[in-house]
Amino acid sequence: MAVSEDHTSCWVHKDLTVTTQQIQALLTVARASGGKDGCQVRLTGIEREYWMGTVIGRLGGYGFRGTVTAGDGSNQNGGKIGTGYVNLQKQRKRQKRKVGREEEGSSSNRPELVAFVLALRSTPVTKPMLYLCDKQALLKAVKGWVGEGGKATLVGAPDADILLEAIEEL
Repeated sequence: MAVSEDHTSCWVHKDLTVTTQQIQALLTVARASGGKDGCQVRLTGIEREYWMGTVIGRLGGYGFRGTVTAGDGSNQNGGKIGTGYVNLQKQRKRQKRKVGREEEGSSSNRPELVAFVLALRSTPVTKPMLYLCDKQALLKAVKGWVGEGGKATLVGAPDADILLEAIEEL
């Protein structure tokens, strides 16, 4: 079941018969306001097999001996720009920020870069960090600055101000 402020969807197998009572129960649950559910990773029993098969599991994130951090940003219609990250080992360590003003404009990568910078700033330089994101543009923007790259330049780079902060943290 997927629920948003404007829409609720529920998918079932084509051969499943759904009763009116079941539909009413689902609608009741969907209309209840309880905030977001927290994801609970359990690495025991059969759930371990599931979690170890996810992207973070296959990357070795559940056994990583450093900081595992996930970040995301949004640039929604109407100009609302926000960002945040969470340290997955210390779920209580989170940060959220509003990024700039709507009238300044923004690339879709700007909030992602800010989340990355916030995560870098909160991680000691002596501690390895695995950063999880869902934006290929962020990976491409940072990749040119990690290790021995070519002749990278910030001239003309979108969001060069925030990219520079990420580079300085690296």
